[in-house]
Amino acid sequence: MQSHPKATKIKTVRPETLEFIILYNQLKGKAFYGNAELADVLGFNSPSSITEIIKSRQNIDTEKLRVFKEKYQDFLDGKIAAVPAQASRIYQGIPMYEVSATASGVEVYNDINDTQPVGYMYFPGIEECDFALPVWGHSMYPYLENGCWVALKIIHDKKILPGEVYYIEWGDYRMYKRLLAGDKDDEVIATSDNAAEMVAGKPKYAPFVIKRSEIKKLCLVKDIHKKHNH
Repeated sequence: MQSHPKATKIKTVRPETLEFIILYNQLKGKAFYGNAELADVLGFNSPSSITEIIKSRQNIDTEKLRVFKEKYQDFLDGKIAAVPAQASRIYQGIPMYEVSATASGVEVYNDINDTQPVGYMYFPGIEECDFALPVWGHSMYPYLENGCWVALKIIHDKKILPGEVYYIEWGDYRMYKRLLAGDKDDEVIATSDNAAEMVAGKPKYAPFVIKRSEIKKLCLVKDIHKKHNH
């Protein structure tokens, strides 16, 4: 896989984000001991959301800042010096959603917002990921095998690295595709790695064009946990 350029900072860092960064640096190691613990307090799905804010790549929501200040008010007022290290919550990993695909020519997944995590995935290297989904179907074979689990990182600015594999949501569609640059700036081409399967002499998983403006969620495939054959 090709190397990825570093994510750039957002153009406008809002005052509440600057305030959060200052307070975060004051309280880390005293009120909380890691981003995983803080992400749980603020209701983020992953510690990577905290990292994105601290590195000025994403602004914090004003409600999240309110919860943050309310939770740690006693530390800010100096009433509590620090919490014991053993009180820190151990990082569980990223949530795994057991969503299924519809029985169609393309894999269209159920909405993960309608499901509860069935567990958590963790191994070194996926701390920056947001959640994990399984793969159903064969359109991305051999890169993604049916039944494997994929660790995904949400791309908030919707910037696409041509040639990489993404989990993508647009309209009523949700699927894994390798995205290429389109002929027009406002388009991308969604392709499948499986070019072997044919229907009536035509590719079963033919490429198609997606308008960038129609993309609702874009997640980069960061790691793959393939099932073992026994």
